[in-house]
Amino acid sequence: MIKEGSIVKAKAGRDKDGLFVVVRLEGQYAYIANGKRRKVESPKKKKLIHLQHTNGYANTYNTNREIKNIIKEFGGL
Repeated sequence: MIKEGSIVKAKAGRDKDGLFVVVRLEGQYAYIANGKRRKVESPKKKKLIHLQHTNGYANTYNTNREIKNIIKEFGGL
């Protein structure tokens, strides 16, 4: 189940196969950021059906640097 702080993989679109952190949920949409191209200040709005849940979770994801480090440790970027 995808929730705020989950590390997800994009299944469709320009960001396909990229890893992201879910920074906010609204209904059937998730707002995702990777700290590099998709910043915390302006996350990408993506439908939940286009995201694949991973077993990763971010406890803190307030800054772009934190998100980049989380994804790097998880195996992305």
